[in-house]
Amino acid sequence: MKLSVIGCGYLGAVHAASMAQLGHEVVGIDVDEAKIASLTRGEATFFEPGLPEILASAIATGRLRFSTEMSDAAGASVHFVAVGTPQQRGSYAADLTYVDAAVNALIPFLSDGDLVVGKSTVPVGTAERLAGMITAASGAQLAWNPEFLREGFAVKDTISPDRLVYGLPAGAAGERAKAQLDEVYATTLANDTPLVVTDYATAELVKVSANAFLATKISFINAMAEIAEVTGADVTQLADALGFDARIGRRFLGAGVGFGGGCLPKDIRAFTARAEELGRGESVAFLKEVDKINLRRRDRVVDLVVDALGGEPFEKKVAVLGLAFKPFSDDVRDSPALDVAVRLHGLGADVTATDPEAIPNSRRMHPQLTFAEKLEDALRDAEVIVLVTEWNEFRHLLPADVEPYTSGRTIIDGRNALDPVAWRAAGWTYVGLGRP
Repeated sequence: MKLSVIGCGYLGAVHAASMAQLGHEVVGIDVDEAKIASLTRGEATFFEPGLPEILASAIATGRLRFSTEMSDAAGASVHFVAVGTPQQRGSYAADLTYVDAAVNALIPFLSDGDLVVGKSTVPVGTAERLAGMITAASGAQLAWNPEFLREGFAVKDTISPDRLVYGLPAGAAGERAKAQLDEVYATTLANDTPLVVTDYATAELVKVSANAFLATKISFINAMAEIAEVTGADVTQLADALGFDARIGRRFLGAGVGFGGGCLPKDIRAFTARAEELGRGESVAFLKEVDKINLRRRDRVVDLVVDALGGEPFEKKVAVLGLAFKPFSDDVRDSPALDVAVRLHGLGADVTATDPEAIPNSRRMHPQLTFAEKLEDALRDAEVIVLVTEWNEFRHLLPADVEPYTSGRTIIDGRNALDPVAWRAAGWTYVGLGRP
């Protein structure tokens, strides 16, 4: 099929390359000239495992190209809208400026029978509004096909997703839209991928509900960590015991410095704002507490570092291991790790931070920080080490790996990723979150 993907950021670039990898002819469109130039050269503009390979492969076949001109979308039969929906400045609500701009720019190049497919995470009710605009102006139809990408696994999650969701209009228009999406995802469906066909509102709610549930699960175990810290309980053993309950499960019951990134924090806030607009704010009021618990864990890590420095962090050397909000990503949007480094710097500590992939993005956002490309340079003369992103190279560290460089013997494990027994046996002061 001939497809267009409007918006070539994280979601759009991965989707465009993956669709071309599945055999479709794809044009990716974005207003950012530098981004398009980079993608045209086969160079990803962010770190995502597997993306450079499928990007280069798809471009080499001629099935994938990129453009800054919306007119190049003409001739495609299915058009994916994959632009960002950031949090509005001064509000919890989602900013739909980019979604509306993309749809309005695309409409003149649509033909009767085309299908516009929303991938962006939007407040419930957005699809219904956009569908009316699109159909009235062009005769094209709208479907909503939410994404469920995990950063670090986005290529796999696009090519081999754990489920597909179609939000479709009613009647014959919905049947035609389903047939078109079935053709787009023919390879995926042939592999028995579960498919849920529903209406616009349900499809919009699936993504934000999934993120809200995940955020709640993470904040729940972090709330238990707060209780564990004042009772002497071990939150990691608590999570193990809870995880054996099939109704709960162990995944994402890891206490630590909390969640971040470009999705979970802003999506649960936007969900809260939309619920209030609908007169049902009380239904998701608990998400505000989920957000507060999450942010408190960053405070806790900073407090633990300050305590380890005797309450006087000024000019004390601190090594911060991790800057990305999660491993296998260079994304530092609302990153707990970067936030901890910035706060410690603001308290006067001599902070040196390192990360395998996220230093360039961190430096652009916070040039006041000191960064080290090599782990040993970050560790040199550190009085305290704080681990805040669980990259494999950090979680597998042993005391013998760091002792030649540090001046102190204290490590704050903000992800509960290390073995406290091994570190304490080597003479270190090990401090985890919610661990005695």
